Amino acid sequence: MKIGKYNLTVLETGTFALDGGAMFGIIPKPLWQKTNLADEKNRITLGARCLLLETDNRKILVDTGLGKNWDEKFNSIYDVNHQNFDLIKSLDKKGINPSQITDVILTHLHFDHTGGSTKIENGKFVPTFQNAKYYVQQKHYDWAINPSDRDKGSFIGHTFQPLVDAGVLYFTKGDSFFDDEIQFLTINGHTIYQQMLKISDSSNTFLFCADLIPTMYHIPIPYVMGYDIQPLETVAEKQKILKSAVDENWKMIFEHDHTNVCATIHKTEKGFNFKEGFTELK
Repeated sequence: MKIGKYNLTVLETGTFALDGGAMFGIIPKPLWQKTNLADEKNRITLGARCLLLETDNRKILVDTGLGKNWDEKFNSIYDVNHQNFDLIKSLDKKGINPSQITDVILTHLHFDHTGGSTKIENGKFVPTFQNAKYYVQQKHYDWAINPSDRDKGSFIGHTFQPLVDAGVLYFTKGDSFFDDEIQFLTINGHTIYQQMLKISDSSNTFLFCADLIPTMYHIPIPYVMGYDIQPLETVAEKQKILKSAVDENWKMIFEHDHTNVCATIHKTEKGFNFKEGFTELK
């Protein structure tokens, strides 16, 4: 998919699982389980999808998935599965070496979004993409290093602190443009100053939804994760974003939907929902 000067590709980096009740908040299980089958531990399968934007001289990653720097207990709790995909393999299939990545944009610093940002080398954590600049919102980083008791378990230091130590973590500030095609839109419901990416040209607009709308089945306004630290903020943010998506014909890219890559949106008498889902960018 071509947007302006960029070629867009989604990269699958594996799957993991979280409690379905936590993923759908107040929505009763009989409703969410129609589209998300739970296992014996009430977990549902989630993707860890990243985005690659390429020009002749730039290769930009958006988020880095879970990564593989976890122990057996962690992998068991979250049912981490890299059998079919991981980030480095997905890049390799495109003929890209980690050293060729020029930029890594992190939507936020939860471990399932930034775990692949670091690797172990000579017994210590270092940046995976040694020639890249990494970007995250300044106010989000400030929160990540001093989180609340409610969400501190989502921030794992070895997934982002080595970026600071190496001097490669750069800070963005609020809603802003990265360049002509890429715009950062900040939201605060899921976590403080998460940044979504709006990628557009004169013909098409894609929104990389991050954790505002993690799967296609989270589009309806009340479908808000139990993980969100300010759920009423999420409700207001979804109302605003989804109205723009309908009015301006955006396509939404889902980071955690292990089946549906993106979708168009419409509004009916029942509210916002997906109009058509796609298993590839189109």
